[in-house]
Amino acid sequence: MRSGPAAPPAPTEPIAAIATAPGRGAVGIVRVSGWGLQPLIDAMCGRSLTPRVAHYGPFQAEDGSAIDQGLALYFPAPHSYTGEDVLELQAHGGPVVLQLLLARCLAVLPGLRLARPGEFTERAFLNDKLDLAQAEAVADLIEAGTEAAARSAARALAGDFSQRIDALAGRIVHLRTLVEATLDFPEEEIDFLEQAQARRQLDEILAALDAATAGARQGALLREGMRVVLAGQPNVGKSSLLNALAGAELAIVTPIPGTTRDRVAETIQIEGVPVHVVDTAGLRAHDEAADEVERLGIGRSWDAIRDADAVLFLHDLTRRGELAYEAADAAIAAELPAAAVLHVFNKADAAPVTANGLPDGAIVLSARTGAGLDALRADLLRRAGWQAAAEGVAIARTRHLQALSRARGHLEVAVTLASPLAAHHDAPLDLLAEELRLAHRALGEITGQFGVEDLLGEIFSNFCIGK
Repeated sequence: MRSGPAAPPAPTEPIAAIATAPGRGAVGIVRVSGWGLQPLIDAMCGRSLTPRVAHYGPFQAEDGSAIDQGLALYFPAPHSYTGEDVLELQAHGGPVVLQLLLARCLAVLPGLRLARPGEFTERAFLNDKLDLAQAEAVADLIEAGTEAAARSAARALAGDFSQRIDALAGRIVHLRTLVEATLDFPEEEIDFLEQAQARRQLDEILAALDAATAGARQGALLREGMRVVLAGQPNVGKSSLLNALAGAELAIVTPIPGTTRDRVAETIQIEGVPVHVVDTAGLRAHDEAADEVERLGIGRSWDAIRDADAVLFLHDLTRRGELAYEAADAAIAAELPAAAVLHVFNKADAAPVTANGLPDGAIVLSARTGAGLDALRADLLRRAGWQAAAEGVAIARTRHLQALSRARGHLEVAVTLASPLAAHHDAPLDLLAEELRLAHRALGEITGQFGVEDLLGEIFSNFCIGK
């Protein structure tokens, strides 16, 4: 899967864990990975197991009695998830039974220890069964909150994203080879940059990189979603809008101003994209909160606004023209992050609607009747950068986007160095070679070819135990 100086060698001690979720269930799995598991198989099953064939029978305790009856599967290396020998014991899913099986395994096999979170997948990476992007996709598939995110994670796990990155890296390697060959043979009187059409190749690589980055942004959006905060004065309909977007009565709605004292959050889906919506306490101008509890709620509202990707600033259409109300709205708007604000005029069912005086791009809706909600959803997706024709997108992470951005920066410098003007001014080829190397390295960090040591602990620690 990988090439180059990738990661430290895989550890040799065997590991074990309960691979199913905590709690009671019909089936539970104890998974063991390591080398030389035959003594464990003999002790637990009392017989040899045909590779990749399910065997039904008792799992034996130390005195020969049965801990449970279930299925045993043996996957000898390298044809296993981790690339090592793997034994899976599928028993009844009671926590006591599974703990007994795990304890028996630990007692039988010398050196066997409990696995850390994500260690089975980490070993799959270290043993070249998965690259780093695919390993991350395992966790993303487990944690997917929408059908679209699950499908995208499955594509990444199958290697779609990695293949795209590897193809880009291969094109950079080809150009690096030509540049470095010229550096090795300076006596050859060849105008390398023109002969190899380096500038054209770089332009094509940049275009392919931009296409990969656009797809990665869509994948990152499917994984992480966008944070949307509902803000506005008390009683403008923020909680009603949250309920309307979620399709459920999540927040208490009353005509009494200041009903919401703390943040109420819900994740909804818009065309498969997770949207994390936060309803906040009503804002008041000049810190005019009625009591200490409301002041604390307003403080949390501002915290949520600062972290938001989009702020829906709600206005009450029934109160347009009230000087005090509109002055307070203006004072609040002045403190909001202008780039993130979308003005939403609510209660269209109770007031005449005119476009006069409304900000550009404002949405007019009724949280009570649902009129205008589709326009709001479409605008949120547009602001997030989502493209409706995103089928085939593979899941991606923020670190992937950062690596792609670094690669692009180095390639842009390389384009300058490879331009005809630079060539005629004897721009040193070693600088071009270095920028290409750095771009290649940045791409390699995505799949784990370079610089992964510091990432491993952070990435795999977020996995569940047993995976």
